[in-house]
Amino acid sequence: MKKKLGKGLYVMTLATALVLGNICERNVFAAEHNKQEMFQAMDSATTVNGVADFGKGNASVCIYGNEGQTLKGKKFYVYQLFEAENAVGGESINYTFHPRYQNALKKVVGAKLSKPMESVTEYMVIDYIQTLNTNKTEGSDTVQPVEGRYSKLRYFIEELRDEIKAQGVSGDKVHVADVKENNSVEIKGLVYGYYIVDEVTDVEGDHSAASLCMVNTANPNVDINIKSDYPIVEKKIQEDDRREEIGKEGWNDIGDFEIGQTVPYKFTSTVPNMNGYNAYYFAWHDIMDPALTFQPDTVSVVIRESKGSKEYKLKAEEFKVNTNPGNDETFQVEIADLKAIVDREFNRKNEQKENIYGQEIVLRYDAVLNDRASEDTGRPGFENDVKLEFSNNPDSDGKGSTGETPWDTVVCFTYKLNGLKTNNHDKVLADAKFRLYSDADCTEEVYVKKVEKGYIVINRDSVGGTDHTGGNAPENATEIVSDQNGVFTIYGLDGGTYWLKETDAPAGYRPILDPIKIDVIPTFTENRNVYVKGDGATEKALVKLEFEVYMKQFLSGVFEENTFELETDVQDGEGNLVVVNQVGMKLPGTGSYMMLIIMTAGAVLSIYALKRRGKDF
Repeated sequence: MKKKLGKGLYVMTLATALVLGNICERNVFAAEHNKQEMFQAMDSATTVNGVADFGKGNASVCIYGNEGQTLKGKKFYVYQLFEAENAVGGESINYTFHPRYQNALKKVVGAKLSKPMESVTEYMVIDYIQTLNTNKTEGSDTVQPVEGRYSKLRYFIEELRDEIKAQGVSGDKVHVADVKENNSVEIKGLVYGYYIVDEVTDVEGDHSAASLCMVNTANPNVDINIKSDYPIVEKKIQEDDRREEIGKEGWNDIGDFEIGQTVPYKFTSTVPNMNGYNAYYFAWHDIMDPALTFQPDTVSVVIRESKGSKEYKLKAEEFKVNTNPGNDETFQVEIADLKAIVDREFNRKNEQKENIYGQEIVLRYDAVLNDRASEDTGRPGFENDVKLEFSNNPDSDGKGSTGETPWDTVVCFTYKLNGLKTNNHDKVLADAKFRLYSDADCTEEVYVKKVEKGYIVINRDSVGGTDHTGGNAPENATEIVSDQNGVFTIYGLDGGTYWLKETDAPAGYRPILDPIKIDVIPTFTENRNVYVKGDGATEKALVKLEFEVYMKQFLSGVFEENTFELETDVQDGEGNLVVVNQVGMKLPGTGSYMMLIIMTAGAVLSIYALKRRGKDF
């Protein structure tokens, strides 16, 4: 049975950040379709150079990804609800049920018409869908305005999509292995019809905020431009060294720090298209290595226009920091209703009275690298993971059902110096004293505290200063002293330059006059923005570790200057330094052998003279 259906149902998209337009022209021609194809098994196609070809007909759909959101790795289900047949002159379109989906259509429409599913006809279904069209247009080649996110058609299609899933009816599958240069995918080889294209992302949950529903007659010269809408989250750590080389003010996936130093983190997301939602839940979940201590008071959330024209910082009452969330998570930051905030602060309605989204949302916070980092210097480093939880059911109020993004991970490292104090005859020396500095003039001390296994750095961030300057000297700060085996170990070094100054040599030895310059040189992977969880244990993150030493000594009346590399172990993040004190030579005695003879002879003569004088008395 056939009936004429106007072009008003031409395009419909339901999702949370969908922007339609950009029609891809195709010079294709209608052809008779063998109805037996409607009964064939579900097909699957994988993109080759951004094109997935089902080989069934001449229609196609173009899908475009949002800026910064690749379609690569995505999956789409394609449901053909109706077959479409164009009139020869293109002035009319006829639709007939696809038998695979007619039960779902009858059930949903029957509920709308208060009729049992068995009594619902094809005509009733088509007529009901037509009543949802607010932009009635005739002619297969006529441009059709889209229905809005708050339209009755949008809610109907959402409900129909859910019913199709509930009935366990599948659609043809598209796997996006690659995309075109413009970040688009073309699904071609479709028969002319009325479709739902359901986008499935790698988010977790029965529903997906990235799940978009759209309908399309897929007639000649018409494709759909779909932009994926689900929120994503990108986590970065801010390296404090080599920022010009890294770029973006040091924000990347890998860093290294001193123990006690502040470690800055940043989450960046794009505000999804929340049209169609009454409220939109948005929450970050974070898992932090025990060697990192979260600083709740440093959390801030900022929403800004992509071009930086406006920025809004959320008030404390507009988000919640949960420091005991369970599930082995360190903390959560929740925004109960992101939509209310964005709609209030960035109110920009389009012609369909929908708000325009896509703003950047940035969460910033700090952690501190704590003493537990001394237990695991070098690889594998200390990871920090984040995932995003978000509303994915527009029909729910408040939090409702949610989806989740995959975890995104960054990593940081710290290092240690193993010192050995000896003389130049390889005898170990105890009680040599040292202090560590961050400047050549030895004015900015790198404080350390004594622990059972050695000495742990106290970065000045933890005592009110800024990295290596300012702050108050901590009460537990101490000199570094070689033990009875001549050993001293310093835990928690950053990449960069240190000066080790001997302040007091063992008894009987002269202190080394000039401080020893130590360069800690880690080499990380060339692309520091592609860290994958677990890479910290391999050469994929921390490639190698070098310690370079410059030493100046005064020996035998001359200065000797030497630059050399220490023995290192990148796995343990350590360099091994031997500090040598020269054995002091005895000073020469005064006088000579002949003088001793003369002095002895003089003494004899004196004795003789005294005896002689005695006789005279």
